[in-house]
Amino acid sequence: QVQLVESGGGLVQPGGSLRLSCAASGIIFRLTKMGWYRQAPGKQRELVADITGGYGTNYGDSVKGRFIISRDNFKSTVNLQMNSLQPEDTAVYYCRSYAPFDSWGQGTQVTVSS
Repeated sequence: QVQLVESGGGLVQPGGSLRLSCAASGIIFRLTKMGWYRQAPGKQRELVADITGGYGTNYGDSVKGRFIISRDNFKSTVNLQMNSLQPEDTAVYYCRSYAPFDSWGQGTQVTVSS
């Protein structure tokens, strides 16, 4: 059974930083492409960033240059370092495992507000 547990969300002021973490179990983590997505109220879920087992990365246009995705294959975690946060980054952030079947975490709320 795949389990994805996100942590690290919260309230931050504009220009601040947060680090999200997703702990995965039930998968061969080192072989699995992982991703972070977000969904703001009234909007569709969108890709933030993803990372392959070989550490190849891909970013959504709105976060390029501000967010960094990384993974620790020994700890089976995928992380998202978010810098220069803006109010438009406010959303629920979800961790995704692309294999062996599409799986999602329950999400963690990130709110950027003064």
